[in-house]
Amino acid sequence: MLKCSNCGQENPEGARFCLACGQPLGAAAAAGRDERRIVSVVFVDLVGFTSRSESLDPEDVQAFLAPYHDFVRREFESFSGVVEKFIGDAIVAVFGAPTAYGDDAERAVRAALAVRDGVDDVQVRIAVNTGEALVSLGARPELGEAMVAGDVVNTASRLQSAAPVGGVIVGSETYATTRDAIEYEAAAPVDAKGKAEPVEAWLAVRALHAAGERRQSDDLVGRARELEVLRGTWERVAGESVPHLVTVLGPAGIGKTRLAQEFEEIVAELGGRSVRGRSLPYRESSAYFAFSTQVKQLCGIFESDSPEVGLQKLRERVPDENVARHLAILLGLDPEGSVEDREELFFSVRVFIESVAREQPTMLVLEDIHWADRGLLDLVELLAARLRDLPVLILTLARPELLDARPAWGGGLPAYSAMPLSPLSSAEAEQLAQLRLGQSMEAASKLADTAGGNPLFIEQLAATMAESSAAGGSMPTTIRGILAARLDALPAEERALLLDAAVVGKTFWRGALERIAGGTDGLSGLLGALERRDLIVRDTGSIIEGEQQFGFKHVLIRDVAYELLPRAERRERHARVAEFFEESTAELGEAAAALARHWRAAGAPERAVPYLIRAGEQAEHGWAKDQAAILYREALDLVPEGDGQVADLRRRLAMARAAAVHIPDARQLMTD
Repeated sequence: MLKCSNCGQENPEGARFCLACGQPLGAAAAAGRDERRIVSVVFVDLVGFTSRSESLDPEDVQAFLAPYHDFVRREFESFSGVVEKFIGDAIVAVFGAPTAYGDDAERAVRAALAVRDGVDDVQVRIAVNTGEALVSLGARPELGEAMVAGDVVNTASRLQSAAPVGGVIVGSETYATTRDAIEYEAAAPVDAKGKAEPVEAWLAVRALHAAGERRQSDDLVGRARELEVLRGTWERVAGESVPHLVTVLGPAGIGKTRLAQEFEEIVAELGGRSVRGRSLPYRESSAYFAFSTQVKQLCGIFESDSPEVGLQKLRERVPDENVARHLAILLGLDPEGSVEDREELFFSVRVFIESVAREQPTMLVLEDIHWADRGLLDLVELLAARLRDLPVLILTLARPELLDARPAWGGGLPAYSAMPLSPLSSAEAEQLAQLRLGQSMEAASKLADTAGGNPLFIEQLAATMAESSAAGGSMPTTIRGILAARLDALPAEERALLLDAAVVGKTFWRGALERIAGGTDGLSGLLGALERRDLIVRDTGSIIEGEQQFGFKHVLIRDVAYELLPRAERRERHARVAEFFEESTAELGEAAAALARHWRAAGAPERAVPYLIRAGEQAEHGWAKDQAAILYREALDLVPEGDGQVADLRRRLAMARAAAVHIPDARQLMTD
């Protein structure tokens, strides 16, 4: 049994969330650990409350604040935020910790807007700020324990003081991360106490689209084979009246929604119709929300319609009174109604879909079903199993996490296809990067390689490069958030191992992991699990004899995992890795350079310098004089002034630089 460190509840093996308090067990298992995370901090403050409370009895103050606190807490928690503290009338919430969801900044702003629009009889000022913080994963905010620390918190507090009454003000990183989802107005820079420069700020106005949606690119690069397969499936469904369930599987940003949009156009050209529904990651109104959205579209019911108008439209579309009554319950149009047997409800849904399909070949598109309630997943599989002789295609889009919750998804169905969506090929990725960058093919190729063929990552990296006018710089917050969410979804032991591997590098060895962990218990199973999840891959060979060699499938995954570790933990792990290399390699060539890097990162420059010198000598012997100069420069930077090695290193550096300058001249003489 797994015991939750938050409330003490015992949970069954394999559970990812506490059955009693909902605390992520992976985070709970890491109680006492600190991690560096990108978080969004929200400050809410009542306007004029201090002066108002002076004339009130303390019990009256409490009676006034309690419902306000409860409302704000409910709103934040409905977006998966965590209220860290109440300070009188001020409330502080954190999004992105202890669990990241990939869109935490957007959730924070949407939550702030919901609070702004939902408070009655009071006025508030709200600020949202996004940035890196040190997060205590085992903190218990409900007991007053601080969860986050860093400048991101202080800046959020300063921004809140400058927010207009009834306004939501955000910092630059929040704005940059959410501007495709939220409408903003420019605000005057804020002169914040303790800041050398004014803090850039924007005012959030409203959400631009529904939760969970993302603006799609007009360009579809690649995916010709996938579209051809989907087209063939549709032609059989429509031509032979053979219902079919298709699930497109792939990580965030791989292009599932864009592929579905392109396929919907094909379906329309071939005389079919499609309706779309989406499972929301938060604030879902019902278990069958995604499907109820589709039913409303088919019945012409708008969200703005009153329940009476909605019921009227439903009854006009569905003549069978019993079926209409059941659908009204599913749509939330009859909140007092109930169905004793779920099978009866599902049967009515089936009858409705059959009548729709008889009118016209129909495709039901269900997005993000990895977030779906178990009831909706049961309904989808039931429809796929029991619909017969009808032109119905159910297209579901999901991240691989769906198979963690439903390992047998689609199993045993008469007509089911799984379509794993792979990253773009190198040529396709470079083509998309070129479209986004409009720069040289060299820059596009480098960007495509970094993004690992993920279309969203290519677009985000291209946008960052365009705005910074440089290929370097930090990883976009959007990408870091998506990958951090993927890591947070892992079982605790797998996640911990991945963080250890990140310290070794993009390529790592089992022996190094054993050295960090201090043992081998369960290591084979954990490595196998990470490989099945397509996070790492085992190489067929190894540059260290007798050692299993692995590599991260995506360099950005390695980078995000590494950035989660606090500096002290990084240093400790780098020292263990350096010891592994000293024991298992000849300390020559690349091994010497690796040893130098690890000892330097471990905070032991005196142990790094000899390896930098050795690596520099090796580079000189191979006439890589420019590389030798770089290594000698790094060694010189680590040696304190006055040390006896300084003169020797300066001499080595000067000679290597001189040789590097004259090598092209020497080559020219040899060819003349």
